[in-house]
Amino acid sequence: MAAVMAGAGVFAPVTQANVPVNPPVLAQAAPAEVQQLLTELETAASSRNLDAVMAFYSEGFDSDTGFDYAQLRQTLETLWQQYPDLTYDIELLSWQAAGPGSYTLETRTTVTGTQTRPDRTLTLTADTTSRQRLENGKIAYQEILSETSRLASGDNPPILQVQLPATLTTGQAYSFDTIVVEPLEERSLMGVAVEEGVTSEDFFVPRPVVFDILSSGGLYKVGTAPAEPDNRWVSTVVIREDGMVVETRRVRIE
Repeated sequence: MAAVMAGAGVFAPVTQANVPVNPPVLAQAAPAEVQQLLTELETAASSRNLDAVMAFYSEGFDSDTGFDYAQLRQTLETLWQQYPDLTYDIELLSWQAAGPGSYTLETRTTVTGTQTRPDRTLTLTADTTSRQRLENGKIAYQEILSETSRLASGDNPPILQVQLPATLTTGQAYSFDTIVVEPLEERSLMGVAVEEGVTSEDFFVPRPVVFDILSSGGLYKVGTAPAEPDNRWVSTVVIREDGMVVETRRVRIE
């Protein structure tokens, strides 16, 4: 249930020392080389051309989630095996020049695709906003600013309204509420909330979970943020007789 690797992959964070002081420039004014790189990357990713995608990354690539160049390649390969029809749409939101041949970008990426299993078809949608640093035409760094994903199956998967802060301070108490929008109509619901680390090790690791019967039409949880700055994937899983849905949000602890 880890969040989906969306967009241009996973990039390392841009630290305060890396961020230029000039204000961001509107995306439509971006240099041709930046626009071309994102267009070609989008095409390569939507074609699941692993060699072509990795050619856009520096071999010293790093990320805030612990993915380096080799881990990124392996994770993409596994992801595309599981979802062989994934398509990517990359939108440039803003850019900054950071020196000769160097740019800091903010992008929004949407991903859609399906996985066919013997007993069901899973439909995946994901939306990620990221900050990347380009150096000499290669992606060197990425920080994920926001991330959501939805995995659904069945004839009529439940429609959820998720209420969860995107950012928390260390040690902060918070509420995580998931409301099933449709009336129950005497149908049974089961659900569970899951919290995971945002690391390369957690990406495809299955988690044993115990489902609760949801008599009130939703999940209502209270938690406490970690004592140290971190990123966490928080997921809600809801199962009904006519469908299942998993919704995941990334929460930043600052």
